[in-house]
Amino acid sequence: MTDLLGVAKLAGVSRATAARAFASPEQVREETRRKVFAASEQLGFRPNHIARQLRSQSSRTLGVLLPSLRNPVFAGQLQAMEIAAQQRGYALLIATSDYQTQREADIVENMLRQRVDGMVLTVADADSSEVLASLQQEVVPVVLVHNAPQKIALPAVCVDNRQAVRQATNHLLSLGHRHIGMIAGPILQSDRALQRYQGYCDAMTAAGLVPAAVLEMPSHTQSDLQTLQPALGSERRMTALLCTNDLLAISVMGELLRAGYRVPQQISIIGFDGIDLGRLVYPSLTSLVQPLQNMGTQAIAHLLALIAGQTPEPLPPLPVRLRLGESVAPPPVLTLP
Repeated sequence: MTDLLGVAKLAGVSRATAARAFASPEQVREETRRKVFAASEQLGFRPNHIARQLRSQSSRTLGVLLPSLRNPVFAGQLQAMEIAAQQRGYALLIATSDYQTQREADIVENMLRQRVDGMVLTVADADSSEVLASLQQEVVPVVLVHNAPQKIALPAVCVDNRQAVRQATNHLLSLGHRHIGMIAGPILQSDRALQRYQGYCDAMTAAGLVPAAVLEMPSHTQSDLQTLQPALGSERRMTALLCTNDLLAISVMGELLRAGYRVPQQISIIGFDGIDLGRLVYPSLTSLVQPLQNMGTQAIAHLLALIAGQTPEPLPPLPVRLRLGESVAPPPVLTLP
């Protein structure tokens, strides 16, 4: 059986350097790492990670909790985290909660049992999360992504959801829209959705307009025409709709188009996230773009700094930009049919 010494000889390095390339790759020059890994592959050598974990008391594993992988916003973030973790010699233990608080608690408990070195979490509502409160009693470092807690002192990589939607609402107002509504999934399941609705209310109130009650869909990413009807058939028919994420916005556009409405000639639509799919649909989606890859990379970097015993600077909210598409236009002169 090939051992570490054989790999070291083939790579032309010392046994200690070869061991360090597997255990702490960030401490080894890239060229040396490539030689060691190439020799390992050629000889069919696989390092005994379990034995190393027992010696070092480190699993070299990071726990990642996401609400879902059905929404590309989380998939894009995850890919960036995986790359950043691999570059530092860490693997990811990934689980999804479907916005269920009990699942969040069960997943975090399992990660603690797996002895992860740290966790990157996106929970439904950070400030009301019992699992986040309990984690403050643990020694495992935690970084939040997307959540921006006001009551719990945990580092968070996020955007200013409230300010972003205020910006999008002001854009619609500048085009002449006055009957603007907001669509969300189960609003109490997501602190981000609540913050985005607050941003909409801020802009409407500042413009001297009365914010409409949120149109709450049964799913975070799918709409239905029956739930849309209050926005389409009342005396205050909406000429523009803000959606709390892009998949929901695309679903809303589909429902409207199938029902005979024209987007944006009759109804303008704005999403949130900036996923690539929004640019591919027709009409292309106007959206608030989150820097998803940067969020994932920063989350891993911040977590690894905490694991190393450092005290990194607090993370300010990352910038959001409004990506204009074909789904927004000035309001129609004629009323809806």
